[in-house]
Amino acid sequence: MGSIGLSGNYLLAAQREVDFMIHGLIKYKLFGQELWITTTHVSVLIVMVVLLIFAVAANRRIRNAEEIPGGFQNVVELIVEMLDNMVKGSMGKYAGKFVNYISALFLFIFVSNISGLFGLRPPTADYGVTLPLGLITFGIIQYNNIKYNKFGAFTGLFQPLPFLFPINLIGEIAVPFSLSLRLFGNILSGTVMMSLIYQLLSKFAIGWPGILHIYFDIFSGAIQTYVFCMLTMVFTVDKMPGED
Repeated sequence: MGSIGLSGNYLLAAQREVDFMIHGLIKYKLFGQELWITTTHVSVLIVMVVLLIFAVAANRRIRNAEEIPGGFQNVVELIVEMLDNMVKGSMGKYAGKFVNYISALFLFIFVSNISGLFGLRPPTADYGVTLPLGLITFGIIQYNNIKYNKFGAFTGLFQPLPFLFPINLIGEIAVPFSLSLRLFGNILSGTVMMSLIYQLLSKFAIGWPGILHIYFDIFSGAIQTYVFCMLTMVFTVDKMPGED
């Protein structure tokens, strides 16, 4: 009993040291309300700065493109071609209207997901980041639904049978929450797992956690990015007229 109690106390003490939470860094007041600059805000800012620097550098490289592309130009062209093909393959004739948004969404989510490799707390492990992304997508879906289907966007909720209206309505409203919770849950679970490993197995966490980083940060991060963007495209095209 004594050994069990000691081991239990050890685990409780170790768990108190585990830290995967969002922390407030700077407190300020706005219109009488107390607000905080958190670790999420800092992570989002760093991700945006990295993407902005990359975009400026890529723009300059493409403007002065070499006939025989070098390393960085190859990387830029590969990313652009990959994103163009992904959007075109899913959205067909509508790809040109959405390629910029989907590309920006893909890059932001992917860089956010893998930011844990560089010591940041992934912004996408905060529901305050993933929910706005889901709401933006929901707005785009419904805007195109009304634009192309006019009044049919509302009457379609009563199809194929009028009594299915509540189910159809819930299905529409659930889209932003489904998208945001899927991304949030998967990235947060990876963040929690890596924090537990580093804190509870700190004496043995030498070298081998890198394999887990490859899965949780790179592989899982890439998969979740692709799923979010793919569902955005599928839901949007579903509300628009088919190919002629």
